[in-house]
Amino acid sequence: MKQFLLLMVLLCCSVLSCCAAPVSVNYENGIYHIVLKGEKIKKKMKFAVSENLITNKEAHIKSGARLTVNAGFFDPENAKTISYVVTDRQTAADPLFNENLMNNPVLRRNIDKVINRTEFRLIECDNKYHYEITPHKSAVDFGCNIISSCQGGPLIYPELRLEEEFFIVRQDGKVIRESASVLHRTARTVIGLKGTDEVHILIITKENPMDMYEVQAYCRELGLDRAMGFDGGGSTSMNYLNKYSVTSEGDGRSLKSFLLISK
Repeated sequence: MKQFLLLMVLLCCSVLSCCAAPVSVNYENGIYHIVLKGEKIKKKMKFAVSENLITNKEAHIKSGARLTVNAGFFDPENAKTISYVVTDRQTAADPLFNENLMNNPVLRRNIDKVINRTEFRLIECDNKYHYEITPHKSAVDFGCNIISSCQGGPLIYPELRLEEEFFIVRQDGKVIRESASVLHRTARTVIGLKGTDEVHILIITKENPMDMYEVQAYCRELGLDRAMGFDGGGSTSMNYLNKYSVTSEGDGRSLKSFLLISK
């Protein structure tokens, strides 16, 4: 009898483990905390770029995805990217082809910092997948390939790289230039890792806006190993099935790139 009960307990645990949801979404205090677990989810993840700017909801419906989240930075004036994006092993968006970026004298002088901003990568090595959060220019290990990636920035945790990634400029100890409202409280889209195989996405809504220092403290509280920002503020958007829809302004800002998790 005891052996039978033990067998039943083990069987139930096995079933629960097998059927555990690969995507979990929890909402508390104005923050959606999304967790992606398991090996199967890795083959369902990709970053996508739209030729024209479209809303997160439009990308969600068009792709038929389970989860759609806003991703990299873009130039609303010419609809071109400010972030590198790789889709299906190919570069899908390259900021060096954005003439507004290259013709801006301040950005051009600091182009090395801009193009080396942090990115999130899905990597394949020997038919196995893992994730990385690393500067764009970081080399991939021998025999490995980037399947899909998207650049954003800055690196938030374990260290906050605001000056190194040209999100702020200081002169005589004072901030004279700020990008992406990194020092001000606003909505945020954040992606992080626990280990190299568990992805955490934070949709920090305008109901609980944070500056980057507060986001860093929150990532520490969650026990993340690494975390970085995607485009935030009015770009912060998320759609999960037909259950959750988040926008930071009206029906949603039109965007350039997206993180998609297919069904």
